[in-house]
Amino acid sequence: NQTVLIAGFVVSGTASRRALIRCVGPELANFGVTAALGDPELKVFNSAATEISANDNWSSNANAATIVQASSDLGAFPLTTGSNDAAVLIELSPGAYTVHARGNDGTVGTVLLEVYFLTN
Repeated sequence: NQTVLIAGFVVSGTASRRALIRCVGPELANFGVTAALGDPELKVFNSAATEISANDNWSSNANAATIVQASSDLGAFPLTTGSNDAAVLIELSPGAYTVHARGNDGTVGTVLLEVYFLTN
């Protein structure tokens, strides 16, 4: 049995939006969190329960530099390159979504799940 954090959100309106979604675990140690999840992964699902994006270890993404820039533009604290934190930058159509965060290696711990919308 695995513990999963599930958060939901809605993209409203008629236009698609770019979203930065982060599941922060290891980076929390820099803020004094001692029980942080060491290797989180995230999965994004649409309202039809179809997985539309996933990540484990954010800096392995082809668009890691864009994630760094988006985080900075949004005022989000930076993630350390090579950390096991998870993040995706994704274009989302209007609708309902869920993000599932869990320990990649079956472990549990504290995570910070963030959803940011970039201005278009």
